[in-house]
Amino acid sequence: MTDTKFNPGAAFNPGAADEAALATFTIGDVVRHRLFPFRGVIFDVDPEFNNSDEWWESIPEQVRPRKDQPFYHLLAENDESAYVAYVSQQNLILEADGEPVQHPAVQQMFTGLEGSRYKLRPEIRN
Repeated sequence: MTDTKFNPGAAFNPGAADEAALATFTIGDVVRHRLFPFRGVIFDVDPEFNNSDEWWESIPEQVRPRKDQPFYHLLAENDESAYVAYVSQQNLILEADGEPVQHPAVQQMFTGLEGSRYKLRPEIRN
């Protein structure tokens, strides 16, 4: 396993497969998916892929992301529903609209928006 250090200001280089990617985003960031119409707030970060092979193989090969990059757990929403999503770093961008995320679990995990980032509740931190 590679040692992945958190660096919120680092640029992501999708072609650097032989290097561990640094986390571009952090807990509380509001992000949008690059390909699909949903957005969400990050509530956990995995330094590299940490989900089932079944989940991985369910992604069409032509859009399947690399495993050697950070993956983010999101309280996600689209026009129809709220859900939890697991998304690779290469498929996320910071949300620019400043609108709050309407997921019902946001108030349970975060105290609210501070600027453009949600502040994690102290009792949730590990």
